[in-house]
Amino acid sequence: MKIERRVEKAMTLTKADIADTISDQVGYTKRESLKIVDHLFEYIKKSLEGGDDVLISGFGKFSVKDKRARKGRNPQTGDPILLSPRKVVTFKYSGKLRDVINDSV
Repeated sequence: MKIERRVEKAMTLTKADIADTISDQVGYTKRESLKIVDHLFEYIKKSLEGGDDVLISGFGKFSVKDKRARKGRNPQTGDPILLSPRKVVTFKYSGKLRDVINDSV
């Protein structure tokens, strides 16, 4: 199935846009489509929260990485501060996605 995206100008793709596309091309109602999109993102969030990687073939891989505590600086005062350790979500794009993006340039 080929997904067509309406491109009027450079814009941000939103959950509502994804739901509209599902509704238009698959035939679900807008409410059902938005529910599907919400469930998909909730599943992805829960997987990442549990420490699992999320691999979407042909798109890329989302992973959770641990960042150590580090020294930083308050940009307003210039005072040194200690930034606490935290987790961050990283995204590594696939070769196929890279090729599609580079072919569109």
